[in-house]
Amino acid sequence: MIDTLRATPPRRPTFLGPVGLILILTLLSAVPAKAQVSPGPLARPHTELEGTLRCLKCHGSSATPMDQQCLTCHEGIAWLMAEKRGLHGRLVDKECSSCHPDHAGLDFSLIEWDEGAPERFEHTRAGWALKGKHASAECKDCHKPEFRTSPAAALSTSKRPARSWIGLEQACVSCHEDYHRGALDPDCSNCHRFAHWKPAPLFDHAKSNFPLTGKHVDVDCVKCHNAPHLKLQHDDRGQPLPLYKPLAHEECGACHKDVHEGRLSANCSKCHVTTDFLQPGDPKAFDHDLTRYPLRGRHKSLQCQDCHGPLETRVKRPRFDSCGACHKDPHAGKATLGGKTVDCASCHKVENFVPSTYTAAQHQKSSYPLEGKHAEVKCESCHPKNPRGVPAEQLGKAGVLLRRAHDRCTDCHEDDHGGQLTDRAHKGACETCHRVEGFVPSTFTTEDHAGLKLALEGRHAKEKCAACHGPEREGLPALPGPKVLGKARRALVLEDSRCIACHVDPHMGGFEPDGDRAKKEGCLTCHGFDAFRPSTIDIERHRSFGHALEGAHRAVPCLECHEELTISASKSSLLLARERNRLDFVKDHDECRDCHESAHGDQFDERSDKGSCDSCHDDEAFRPASRFDHNVHAAFPLEGQHAKVPCADCHPSPPDATGRERVSYRPIPSKCEDCHRGKPVGPLTISLIPSSFLPIGDRRANLARAISRTRA
Repeated sequence: MIDTLRATPPRRPTFLGPVGLILILTLLSAVPAKAQVSPGPLARPHTELEGTLRCLKCHGSSATPMDQQCLTCHEGIAWLMAEKRGLHGRLVDKECSSCHPDHAGLDFSLIEWDEGAPERFEHTRAGWALKGKHASAECKDCHKPEFRTSPAAALSTSKRPARSWIGLEQACVSCHEDYHRGALDPDCSNCHRFAHWKPAPLFDHAKSNFPLTGKHVDVDCVKCHNAPHLKLQHDDRGQPLPLYKPLAHEECGACHKDVHEGRLSANCSKCHVTTDFLQPGDPKAFDHDLTRYPLRGRHKSLQCQDCHGPLETRVKRPRFDSCGACHKDPHAGKATLGGKTVDCASCHKVENFVPSTYTAAQHQKSSYPLEGKHAEVKCESCHPKNPRGVPAEQLGKAGVLLRRAHDRCTDCHEDDHGGQLTDRAHKGACETCHRVEGFVPSTFTTEDHAGLKLALEGRHAKEKCAACHGPEREGLPALPGPKVLGKARRALVLEDSRCIACHVDPHMGGFEPDGDRAKKEGCLTCHGFDAFRPSTIDIERHRSFGHALEGAHRAVPCLECHEELTISASKSSLLLARERNRLDFVKDHDECRDCHESAHGDQFDERSDKGSCDSCHDDEAFRPASRFDHNVHAAFPLEGQHAKVPCADCHPSPPDATGRERVSYRPIPSKCEDCHRGKPVGPLTISLIPSSFLPIGDRRANLARAISRTRA
């Protein structure tokens, strides 16, 4: 029998059956032998259980059912049976071996399909009937690893997950993309059928928060749910995914452009219906106060068509900027405020056209407010009825002269300044500097003066106007008479606004924009308006004069370099002042020696830099010589113990010809015996151990003699 099974491994044994195999194994297990005879080779998935000593791995003992042993390894199947899910969850009374026999050969299939093949499997037995397009799908379309998301898949021990049948979930989104991104019911079958995804025949928009009425019924879904103004997500192909929820729909403006541009209520349903946008709703529901022209007085009794016309030819936006749009203007367009035509309501009431409601207070809003003494003048004095010389067509039906010349005070008043300001933007209008309450004092302020050539700052702001513009200017040249300046005798236009036009220049024009040491701002480069002294030159601005103040130079008082500042200043700086102090501020500063005496005499004159101080020193302090590097700038680099020797041990300070002690830096001898004792060792070196140093006095004496010899 065993030989027969081995000879035909692909075929399922029919004469023995699972019960016979179990009986044989049971009999064999009762024999106290070390090994048992297998009824046939195991299938490929069970090959690791092959061997006569491993039978109990599957068959167990007489007290352990074989099904329990199977579920120990096949945990995914055990989970399905415990949860009563899938095909195995419904086969409670069947033994595993009834559908999955073994011992029939290596290539033997462990699954016995009752229908004969997996393609003919009755899917209803698994608890999921294949309907619609699911019925035409192939098994591999659904049973693939990426769709295996249930706990059974995680517990499965299958070595070939691509051919596994367990692990699928019944929820649509476990296999299909959720186009609604969780916004709608996760059970797709509530709106869709298995036969076709679109349209959603089970969805009833009337049961939503926004039932479709009127023309909304005929609108395609994508018009609302795929609208351009929505922030849509996109699928893997970059296609926009419609947004179904949440979708703003409380107000019409969420989807429709507000043709009224926010001027009316956002609740369109108060005036419109969904059947036809042009069909008006209840007129009583419309609040005309929301428009730019609320209805008042007799306008309230009008019908809509009186202003908007009949429905067929109605005017959507009738003009209302002036009463003349509906009423004939009795003033021939001359009724204006501030130079602009205004509504009749500015002077009249909607209850009655007469009498006029225009008051003196309203006149303040006109282009010529009545102030001061003008407020005492009667209206008819300026606005007569049917005046001579004015054509009737310019006055209108009312015949009142509303617009008269009032642009300039000179229309009624003489120009006391002789036309000095006629070329200005205001054409010399008196109100620029004067008030209607009184001609004097002038209202022209320091702030107003800032718009002219010279802003009044510092001391200038404290001077009286007459000091510059009056007939008698102390310390300044006299002004021309009234024939030139007018009755007021004030020079309002001074051509030259430079400082030197009124003040003495102690620098003789040197710092003027056209001077030999020209500065763009002239006097203002160094001085302010508060006082001539002290100067406003700071350390940073000093750089612009060709000599930057750096390091210790920053703390040097100006008087140390500019001696002319010690001269007493004149009492007055005006042009007619008798005393004049000349401040040239000319001083050489190209090299340090222009101001400082060299502490080294002529020791470094033979160098290429001619002994320039900044070769070794910086501006912060003379000592230490921060830029000097003995190993780079000297002929004798300091190495080894030499780097620790104090500078004075090698560089003495003997007196020069004047008796002044100067540190000797060059020439300095470089022979070892000038500083060290000891005999030469070899032809090239001497002993330089610390004990070889000469005493300090001897070393200094040797250096002094060596320096003398070198100089000699």
